Order: sequence, then structure tokens, then C-alpha cells
Amino acid sequence: MPIHRLALAVCAGLALSTLQVRAAPADVSDAATADGAPPPEAERSGAKPKVDRETLPTVVVNAMPGQQQADQVVAPVSVLSGAELDEARAGTIGQTVSNVPGVQTTSFGQGVGRPVIRGFDGPRVSVLSDGLGSEDVSNVSQDHAVTVEPFLADQIEILKGPSTLLYGSGAIGGIVNVVDGRIPSVVPADGVSGRVQVGYDSVSDGNSEAFRVDAGGNGFAVHADGLSRRDHDYDIPGETLPNSYVHTNAGAIGGSAIGDWGYLGLSVSRYLDTYGNPAEAGDAVTGEAPVHLQMAQTRYDLKGAINAPFAGIDKLELSVGHTDYQHIEFDGDVPGTTFTNDANEGRLLLTHAPLAGWLGAFGVQAFHRDFAAVGDETFVPPTSTRGLGLFVTERRDFGALDVDLGARVDRQSSTPDGGDERDFHPYSVSAGLAWRIDDAWHVTLNLDRAQRAPAEEELFANGPHDASATFEVGDPQLREETANQAELGLHWHGERVDAKVAVYANHYDDFIYLADTGRVEDDLPVRDWSQANARFHGGEAEATVHLAANASGHYDLRIWGDTVRATLEDGGNLPRIPAARAGSELSWHDDRWRASVGATHYFAQDDTAAFETSTAGFTLVNAHVAWSFYANDRSSWEAFLDGNNLADQTARLSTSLIKDAAPLPGRNVSIGIRGMF
Repeated sequence: MPIHRLALAVCAGLALSTLQVRAAPADVSDAATADGAPPPEAERSGAKPKVDRETLPTVVVNAMPGQQQADQVVAPVSVLSGAELDEARAGTIGQTVSNVPGVQTTSFGQGVGRPVIRGFDGPRVSVLSDGLGSEDVSNVSQDHAVTVEPFLADQIEILKGPSTLLYGSGAIGGIVNVVDGRIPSVVPADGVSGRVQVGYDSVSDGNSEAFRVDAGGNGFAVHADGLSRRDHDYDIPGETLPNSYVHTNAGAIGGSAIGDWGYLGLSVSRYLDTYGNPAEAGDAVTGEAPVHLQMAQTRYDLKGAINAPFAGIDKLELSVGHTDYQHIEFDGDVPGTTFTNDANEGRLLLTHAPLAGWLGAFGVQAFHRDFAAVGDETFVPPTSTRGLGLFVTERRDFGALDVDLGARVDRQSSTPDGGDERDFHPYSVSAGLAWRIDDAWHVTLNLDRAQRAPAEEELFANGPHDASATFEVGDPQLREETANQAELGLHWHGERVDAKVAVYANHYDDFIYLADTGRVEDDLPVRDWSQANARFHGGEAEATVHLAANASGHYDLRIWGDTVRATLEDGGNLPRIPAARAGSELSWHDDRWRASVGATHYFAQDDTAAFETSTAGFTLVNAHVAWSFYANDRSSWEAFLDGNNLADQTARLSTSLIKDAAPLPGRNVSIGIRGMF
């Protein structure tokens, strides 16, 4: 048996789990309030009050209709919040969620990283900001950053597997929903709450500062947040990686009217980013200039909910967003191509009253975006894309058996400038079963049939893309791709052990992928958007063992692993598939301190596609220490010290398009202070 299969089998033997947040059960920092609002700031801090685990609030998944509790969701879901999120926060959303089993990240230097869920990324994984798409162009190419800032998140929700029922064909591989509370839905309990954080990291001589304030009373609440990050070129083992810097500024203001009837609010946010492309660092000898990108996005959101608007409907929820996005790719000081995306999106969700024992919701989602790439490398023509979807989801409890059913139909059209319109009509259906054998054991089965319409670049690309150093060729005759997935999960929730294991198989008809051809055009490797049947199968496992809870503190051991295999029907390998991993972490906390040390081993990835290089195995050793030096009923402050890649390993991700030129950062020590009030 290959070693990574053996390691996963060991993890699976320990992991027979509950569907829950991965923090130790004695930690209330991962809790959300029952109405779906973020937990109080004191609970999100590093402070660890001693609370009986049986009295803990449950985590609410905002991305699900009816704001279901995490342990009620049949589909595979993970939530990061509280102290666990504080330790996971990184410069990109992909890196922040990359220690969740089944989730990894792309990497294009320290400024760019998009989530990879069970081998899927790009246009198959939707990154959401409070339930609406980020509406950047990060799904067009790996060198484009996501405009969602993890440092400003209250909690991050990951739905693994097809989520097309609620979020359209762009979520056929899953979603990552960042809950930021920029539009308040509740008035702060004490009239005002907030947090502030400052930090420094050694690997890039970088500094970051972030703040958030929520205030209100008498039926009104306001919100403000902001972040500034300045990271210089980062160190890798033996040297500094040129042109790997990133400078980010982000912020938002928002406000809501709130009452027993519900709430209605508005927010305006701004995201500014400048970062270098380490794969195009330039050459002073030949006079070749380095490539960097300047990004700017302004976003306007309206969001509200009305309780019991009319007979038979318990809640009506509306979300509308408008986004103006632009980024410019520079060769030195000379502007090259300008990417723009002008987008509108809206969702209307109605949760109905119980009907013959069924609880559920139905709704409509619509979007319109105008995308353009104008300049030296107009590799995708200006394209207008419209979509409209209708969906319904229902669940019912039959005693020990929970049943989830859902369906969605869409119409989507893409019209390139000067070209013919393509129309697509994807539809999806889903069924989920959860059998609660007893209080400790339950089994889940999820069956999904989901379709995705091709994205603009897959259809119409035809030209050089210097930032990613490729010449991309699309195919305007591509068809919808169809995923047929089955997932089986086994969960255990006990006094000493919480664990889960899942195995899945996903058979794709007409899978769309970017393939290296071996050809060269304009001195760039040619990659074609192609279509063929494909097979994905894999598994993930996780177990948290509560070793002790006594006067000296709480001790927990977490062991986990994941693997995925992806092949074409003819037996060839698909490109940029994540390597198998196995990890462990030992953590401890008391009333004032928390600490952890862990290691994650990435196995070698040599199941590569044609013209793709393999990656060697490596081990990342990480450690975290936090000291709560001041805390009362209104506020708490803590100092933290984090270490990443402490063994200074050369780490290349198989999911990265530029892994051979830009490995992950080397040894890094971060220090900072965060306060909650």
C-alpha cells in the first residue's frame, strides 16, 4: 500500500465523526448565536472561559437556508471561527482555509491564493461575501487575487461538494462563504463592540493593521472596518523570492435599520491591492521589466430580511450587490492589459412555514456581468454574461432519519464582443440522508447531479496571457459539464473523541480542463481548454481526542488526512490536482493561555498530466502561542506568537501554476496583539 494511502487509513481508523466545528468542545469561541448573528466579541477572542461542553451554543451556517446549525446540515460543511480562525488567518482566503480536510489552495506568491475543494478550483468554486459572489476575476487565471479579505471575517463557512442548488453552476465544486457582518443584522448587546489587531511577520518583513467597530441602539446599527497590509518580497530557503511583495488596503462602512420585523441595510466597501508576479520577476541584465498588478474594487450591497411577511412564509431574505472591478497588469511602469468586471447580482430567498412536516426554502438568483480584458494581451474578448436560476430545497426529520431534497434550473448566456451568443440550461438535483443511529453515531449519504455552464475564458480565450506566462485557447463549442457525485460519511461524537470520515466519487461527463499541449506560440507554452469525461474519487478524515481537562488546562490532539485522485476517462491524469496530506496537532489552553504545535505532511504528487512537473513531499511544522493579558466583561486583549514552516522546508504546491518558480514562504515568525471589546 502506498504510504499516503496507509497514512490516510490510519487517520480514517481514528475518524468516525460528528459534523461540527473542529475546535475543542470546551472552546466557546467557535459559537454563533442561535439567530445566525456572529458571536459576541468576547467569545471570538482568545479567552477561554470554562464552560460545560453540554451547554455550548451551536454553530450556525449562514450559507444554508434557515441558518441551519452545523450539526443539522447533511451536506459536508466546515466552519472556521473564534480562536481557530484567528490562528488560521492569512493573507489569502485560500491559505486561510487550507488546513480544513479536503481543502487546499492555489498559490501565485503570497498575494494570491484561491481555495481548492476536493480537487476543484477556478470557476467551480464560488467565493462568497455574505452569500453573494466576490465578482472579481480570480476564476479567470491563477495570478488574479480574490477580493475577499479573511482578516475581516467573523467566520468562514466551507461547503464541500456540489452547492449549485443554492449558488448556481459556479459552485459545482463547493463554496467558501466569508461572513463579515458589514451589514448589521442585530444591534450590539452593549451598544458597541469591535476588535483591533496589529502584527508583524519575519518572512517578508511585513506589517498589518486591522480594525472593526459595530455600534447602535434604538433600532439602528452601524459598522466600519479597515485593513492595511505591507509585505515585502518573502524569504524562501536560501534566498529571497524577487517580485513577491503585496500591498493591500481594504475597508467598508455599513448601516441597518433593525426591529422585530427584521432588518434592512446598506454597505459600501473598497479593496485595493498591488502585488508582484514572482514568475515574471524581470531581468536587469537583459532589461526585462518585472510584472506587477494593481487592483481596485468598489462594492455596494443591500441586504435585508422580513420576518413573517405574509401567511405561509416565515422569512423573506433579499441580497443585492453591485461591483465595479478593475486591475491593470504592468510591465515595469508600462501598463499592459486592463481587466474590468462590472457585475450585478441578486438573491431572493423565502423560507416557508412547516408544510406537512417539511421545512424548506425557495428562491431566485440573477446576475449580469460585463467582463473585458483590453490591452496587449486581450486573450479573452469583452463578454456579457447573464444568468437566472430558480431553486427549492426541503428537509424533514423522520425520527432518526433526516432527509434533504433540492432542485434548481438555470438559464445562462454568454455573448462575446463581435461573436455569437452561447445559451446554456444547466439543472441540478440533490438528495441527502442522515441516519442518527444514537446520540454518538450517525451516517450521512449525499447524492448530487449538478451541471455547470462554461465560463468566459473557457469558451472564448485566444491569446497570450503574460502574467501567467501562457497562451490560452478556448473552445466556443464547449457543452455544459455534468457531475454525478456520491458521498458517504460516518460521524462519531463522544465524551473523549469527536471524529468523522468521508469517502466520495464524482463522475464528470464533458469535464472542462486546461491542458498543456507542448506547443509554443509567442514564446509562451500553449494551453487548450478541452472537454472529456473524468473521474474524481477521494476521502478525508479527522479526529479530535480530548486528552484531559483538569486544573492545569484542556489538552486535545487532532489527527487528520485527505486525498483525491482525478483522471480522464482514457486514463490520463488531470493537471494541478492536490497532493495527499496527513497532519496532527497537539493543543492546550487554560483561562489565560493557549498553545499548539502541529505538522502537516504533503506527500509527493507524481500523478501528473502531460508536460506537468511533479512535486516532492514536504512537511510544514507550525506552532501558536497566545496570552490573554487583560480581560473583563467588556473587553479582552491578547498577545500572540505564531510560527509557520519552522523547519524551513522548500514547499511547492501541486495546485500552483508557478510552483517551480515560486515555492511557499520559508520559516516565518509572526507576532502581534489583538483586542476585542
